[in-house]
Amino acid sequence: KYRFINDHREIWSIVTMCRVLKVARAGFYVWLHNPVSAGEKDNQRLLELIRDSYTLSGGVYGYRRVHGDLREIGEACSRNRVAKIMRKNRIQAIHGYKVPRGTRGRPSVIAPNRVQREFT
Repeated sequence: KYRFINDHREIWSIVTMCRVLKVARAGFYVWLHNPVSAGEKDNQRLLELIRDSYTLSGGVYGYRRVHGDLREIGEACSRNRVAKIMRKNRIQAIHGYKVPRGTRGRPSVIAPNRVQREFT
């Protein structure tokens, strides 16, 4: 919303846009002087650590193992946060492939029909 207000400040007044978008005018001015929040800065720092762990694994690790690596180096963050950052930046683990199974053939030994039953 703040970015929209900043982009259209020549067309409409800031007061009007803040009222219509239901945001505080003071909040807009705080954002204007510091557009990147502290949480976003922390996410960028975590993203670098996630990319390091991901590339060291050869692109095999998913969010669970990347989270484990971050815990080992002392980073306190949740698995969901790691998953969200990885999803947002399109970092995905390489999936393994299933082993192809053979088709079941006919049995080599057929038991003799000693009871003489017919199932037709």
